[in-house]
Amino acid sequence: MPRQLVAVAPRVAAIVEYEDREIMPNEVKVKVEFASPKHGTELTDFRGQSPFIKEKYDPEWQLFLPREDKDEQGVKFGEWNLGNQWVGRIIEKGADVKDFEIGDRVCSYGGIRETHIVNAVNNYRLRKVPENVSWKNAVCYDPAQFALGGVRDANIRPGDRVAVFGLGAIGQIAAQICKKLGASLVVVVDPIELRRNVALKNGADVALDPNEVDVGFELKKLTDKMGVDAVIETSGHVSALQHALRGLAYGGTISYVAFAKEFGGLNLGREAHFNNGRIIFSRACSEPNPDYPRWNRRRIEDVCWKMLMEGYLQCEDIVYPVVPFEECAEAYMKFVDREPHLSIKMGVKF
Repeated sequence: MPRQLVAVAPRVAAIVEYEDREIMPNEVKVKVEFASPKHGTELTDFRGQSPFIKEKYDPEWQLFLPREDKDEQGVKFGEWNLGNQWVGRIIEKGADVKDFEIGDRVCSYGGIRETHIVNAVNNYRLRKVPENVSWKNAVCYDPAQFALGGVRDANIRPGDRVAVFGLGAIGQIAAQICKKLGASLVVVVDPIELRRNVALKNGADVALDPNEVDVGFELKKLTDKMGVDAVIETSGHVSALQHALRGLAYGGTISYVAFAKEFGGLNLGREAHFNNGRIIFSRACSEPNPDYPRWNRRRIEDVCWKMLMEGYLQCEDIVYPVVPFEECAEAYMKFVDREPHLSIKMGVKF
């Protein structure tokens, strides 16, 4: 029987067997070759800290509200297939599928498992992956969208000075996009040396360790006391936001991409009160997009896929480490949850 990675309890992952059903005429079956989890919102769920466990987001009220007794839990431990993106080859296709053939290399959303059955009729999220493109670029499809959304919401323009806080996959890609847009200075901030080094390799100008320096003061020194025009905050740590407020130029913008936890110790006096900064909460998949109707989630996805497939973005060093599927349960608990300083975005090879 095929196997998959499942969250069997908070902070506990295991490889378990599952049964595949027969495919429908509109579907394909894919044998997975590579996959990757999320290290942000998925981790919050894995730790049992997600608001979606006991609450639900009501789109009509635009509020988190308590779940009723009849509602399903937002996170079902024992059933939840961990993972975010995969790359594999089609091994079966339904009679109605015209745009894909057996043997095609494809990528889509889904958990870390040996097979996936996917709708293949009018499904733009089932993407063909050219043979000459690294699977690592493909599995960064999701984080690239939130990076691009964060950069657009920060209104980064050529010549701007930018700081990117948090160097997981989203922050790494955001830093690359800012530099390619013509930012005159891209400063990356993260306490993990591995992540800082990868960002520098991929074009960042300066890397700062917040455990070693006063980041806000350093940003002012790097900009002749002015501060950076924009900050893209992807870490979700309260100290990062405090540093960002100190290092932001008067009238600058913080694009807050992270799905933060409840903060303690945030001081919105001091620099935040004096410098007329703006905080914009950025979420690429919230509709309508701030630039709707010109931009929507579909356009962001299409643009990101093109960037990844054409080599505009480089994710070879971002997907690290890569572990065998047989070891992915322990690796998930180690690299994603317990010791994230040893990873950027974990990859799984089948």
